[in-house]
Amino acid sequence: MVTKATRERQPAESSDSREARSIRWPVRRSVAAVLAAIVFCALPSDAADLKPQALDAFNRYVQLTEAQIDAGLAHRQAYFHVDALPEDRRAAAYAQLREGKVVIERLETRDDGHAIQVPGGMIHDWTGTVFIPGATLAQTLALDQDYDHHQDIFRPDVARSKILRHSGDDFLVRLRFYKKKVITTVIDTEHQVHYNIVDSTHASSRSHTTRIQEVNNAGQSDESLEPEGHDRGLLWKMNTYWRFEEKDGGTYVECRSISLTRDIPVGLGWVIGPYVTSVPRESLTFTLATTRSAVLGRGVASARVNRRNSQELESRGAQENVGDAVIVARHQIVRGRNETDHVSVAADRRCAAVAVGGRG
Repeated sequence: MVTKATRERQPAESSDSREARSIRWPVRRSVAAVLAAIVFCALPSDAADLKPQALDAFNRYVQLTEAQIDAGLAHRQAYFHVDALPEDRRAAAYAQLREGKVVIERLETRDDGHAIQVPGGMIHDWTGTVFIPGATLAQTLALDQDYDHHQDIFRPDVARSKILRHSGDDFLVRLRFYKKKVITTVIDTEHQVHYNIVDSTHASSRSHTTRIQEVNNAGQSDESLEPEGHDRGLLWKMNTYWRFEEKDGGTYVECRSISLTRDIPVGLGWVIGPYVTSVPRESLTFTLATTRSAVLGRGVASARVNRRNSQELESRGAQENVGDAVIVARHQIVRGRNETDHVSVAADRRCAAVAVGGRG
């Protein structure tokens, strides 16, 4: 116990000491940023080869995770991650969602209670949820499936986007990711996506990458692609698991993102670690916040038509009619794109204010 006399004998911190301490942390961060850039740029490409053991570990992680997801759905357990939280945390999470915030949390799947070791790699597992007031399930799915225009909706994180193949609830899409954090990274990816319309108020989707290649000199005449798994290792694999539910006068959206990257070289964790580990969280936050803003923006531009579709969907209440409403909503997006472009720009600006620094 510190007595009053003891406290009085303690020397007061000088103003010079306080000033030095206040600038020390920003200086350290700046130095770390510079060193991280130097280290990343100096790393030879073969230093980050994707090892078979790392790929096996990632596949094992995904297998166990999907088994848990399937078991939860089969036994009708909590639909969203936030629903499984203790009562006080669940109430706080829903309060944040109603305020328009993204609720995000890091997860870890274990193998019989043990952490899954990833030789030469790191697994990043994040889940996030957002609430879109006034949005229907069909409206939300229509935007999510509008892959040809993700380059407009999710700029700057998505620089290019294109549907390569679409059949029913299955998509093959190409996305070019752009990230500038200490260094600029451009990555070409292809994703196999499957949607499942559960009923009139619930839907889900799963996607996995079928190709990931880092781009050199993006946008220039000498642009080239690194061989898969033979690059700086900033993204080797990525799976996403989406859930949608229309309730409480809007639609809840949850995304769980599991990605595989290179590990952090020994002795450089304090320099590179914060940057490698923060990008997946920032990208997921940005994706969900932008989804919310974009759906709200489109809702403002086509509120009358969307209300009519919502009422029709509610009156039918059949699973197949959700898919019909999504198709109708997609057609409305195409027909009204010129009219709604200015709304999407405004939505992007609002999103930027919500999620500074951070799709994955």
